[in-house]
Amino acid sequence: MAHPDAHDHHADAHRHAGGRADYGRAFAIGIGLNLGYVVAEAALGIFAGSLALLADAGHNLGDVLGLALSWGAAVLSQRQPSGRFTYGLRSSSILAALTNALVLLVVTGGIAWEALWRLAHPVAVAGVTIAWVAAIGILVNGATALLFASGRGGDLNVKSAFVHMMADALVAAGVVVTGIAIMVTGLPWLDPAVGLIVSAAIVYGTWDLIKDAMGLALDAVPGGIDAAAVRAHLAALPGVAAIHDLHIWGMSTTETALTCHLVMPGGHPGDAVLGRIGRELDERFGIHHATIQIELADSEEICALTPESVV
Repeated sequence: MAHPDAHDHHADAHRHAGGRADYGRAFAIGIGLNLGYVVAEAALGIFAGSLALLADAGHNLGDVLGLALSWGAAVLSQRQPSGRFTYGLRSSSILAALTNALVLLVVTGGIAWEALWRLAHPVAVAGVTIAWVAAIGILVNGATALLFASGRGGDLNVKSAFVHMMADALVAAGVVVTGIAIMVTGLPWLDPAVGLIVSAAIVYGTWDLIKDAMGLALDAVPGGIDAAAVRAHLAALPGVAAIHDLHIWGMSTTETALTCHLVMPGGHPGDAVLGRIGRELDERFGIHHATIQIELADSEEICALTPESVV
């Protein structure tokens, strides 16, 4: 039985042309700004005895590592396919996102532990120093977020950087409020309390990133793609009697692939039709790399991959 494959070259070309904007300069500036701020914030946090500042410095250090990982993944994802890595290194962006999330959780756990200890053993802190340093953090994180604002709609890697920096700006605003509150009330326990709140905010914001990255690492259907709708679309194509062995997964944080078998008893529809199907999958569902196998059902032999339980 003939089983010709159809690689959607149009969709592949579209992906290469429009899906890889160069954010190297933005990553470099963002890393430089945040690294300088981390050093200054940590030093002043130690000087002022502020856990809130140290918590935010630890968080921002995680951001520096995350930006570096994202930048490295963006570079690696542009590597051409090789004999061993036939998809290139596109999935490095998935590993970067997952690593970034795990690093943030580890840092946050240490901060939360120290905050709990300081709630039981309050330490005097300098509210004025906390407020001024955190105010600078609002500017640094806000400026870094703006570097990625234009690309947040089409690249999960860039979007995660944008959202994370904006969240940091909001967290820094909370620390400013803490510094002012300590100056007004003189209550030292406000500092570790805010440290716990910051930790909780980090965990909350990181949880979705972990789930998304883990899903992509395990070849789950990327968020925003309705697998049932894709199946219905393919099954409704002219000449298609059945569809099986449908798989949809993320090749990277920006590129989605699909493979399936279409049973077409009337015969192979031709390359032009397969090209059109690929373009429709790209335009309607954001699936850039489609490989379709045609089966004619012209004998009693049944494809071994027909049962849904078989992969």
